[in-house]
Amino acid sequence: MSDTINLGRRRFFGSAVMTLAAAQLSLSTTATAETSESAKAGKTVKPGSDTSFASLKQINAGLLDIGYAEAGPAGGPPVILLHGWPYDIYSFVDVAPILASAGFRVIVPYLRGYGTTRFLSDATLRNGQPSALAADIIALMDALKIDKATVAGFDWGARTANIMAALWPERCKAMVSVSGYLIGSQQAGKMPLPPQAELQWWYQFYFATERGRDGYDKYRREFSKLIWQLASPQWHFDDATFERSATALDNPDHVAIVIHNYRWRLGLAQGEAKYDDDERRLAQAPVIGVPTITMEGDANGAPHPEPSAYAKMFSGKYAHRTVKGGIGHNLPQEAPKAFADAIIDVATGV
Repeated sequence: MSDTINLGRRRFFGSAVMTLAAAQLSLSTTATAETSESAKAGKTVKPGSDTSFASLKQINAGLLDIGYAEAGPAGGPPVILLHGWPYDIYSFVDVAPILASAGFRVIVPYLRGYGTTRFLSDATLRNGQPSALAADIIALMDALKIDKATVAGFDWGARTANIMAALWPERCKAMVSVSGYLIGSQQAGKMPLPPQAELQWWYQFYFATERGRDGYDKYRREFSKLIWQLASPQWHFDDATFERSATALDNPDHVAIVIHNYRWRLGLAQGEAKYDDDERRLAQAPVIGVPTITMEGDANGAPHPEPSAYAKMFSGKYAHRTVKGGIGHNLPQEAPKAFADAIIDVATGV
C-alpha cells in the first residue's frame, strides 16, 4: 500500500499547508467518478467491463523474466502502468483498452514477486526496496527498446513511478501518481507518528515479526482481501474480480518481496549496496520536474497524505484531481475512465 513513510511522516500531520504558485494551481481540477473535464477517453466506462488482457507476454529484463500485458499499436506513444500491493495488473484491465483505443502503446508489467515475473537466478537477493523495483522498470524499458514513456500507477506503482521520474527524468515523458509524492527513506521511516496514524500501518508492524511473515504466507488471500476492503471501503468487488488478482500472489517470491519491502522501510532489513547512491538521492526528497497529474479517491481508506502536503514537490506542469463517488485506494480499477483521462491529458500536454 502507499508508502508515505518519507513525506507522510514529515508532512502529513504537520500544520503547514504547502501550495504551488498560482500558475500551477490554476491547472488543478476535481473529477467525478468516471468523468473528467476533457472527456478525451470518450464514453463512460463501467468498471469491470473488461475481464482479461488480449496479450500477455514475457521478456528478460535486468534481473528478471518479466510478465506483462500489452495493448494498443506497437508504434504508439508508450504508457507504462504500475500496480501496487496486494494488487496486480488487473487493476488496469479497464484502463488499458481506453488508452489503446486512443492510440497509445500500453505496457502493464507484473512487479517483482507478482504473477508470472520471475528472477533469472536463484542466487539473487529477493529485495523489495523501492529503488530496486524502479530499476526493474527501467530495465524493462531497455529490453522493450522504449526510450521514454509516460508512467502511471498507484500504491507501490505510484512510488515506483515517482522514483523513476526523480532518478531518471530523461526516461519519463510524464507521470500520473495516485496519492501524490510517495518517495521515502529508511531514516524518515524511523520517525514515530501519532498513535492513530501508526494504527493505519498495523500490517507493517505485523510483517516485522516472523509470526507476521508466516501468517501472510498462510493466509495471503484472506489477508489481501481484508486490505482491499479496508483500503476501498465503498468498492463492492465480487469474488471473481478478487480472484483474478489473487492468483498473482501465488508467485514463489511474493512473500519474500513483500516482507523485505516493509521491513526495509523500518530499517529492519538491509538493501543492496548497488542501490545506495540512489537511496541517498531519494532520502533528500528530490523535487520531480516531469509533467505530473496527481490523483486521489474521495474514499481512500489507506494511509495517504493530503494533496496540499505534496504539491510543492512537483516543479513541472502540475495538476491534482480528486475523484469523487466513493472511490478508494485502487483508483484505476474503481474509476478507470478518470485514470485514463488523466494519462491522456498529461501525455498530450493538456
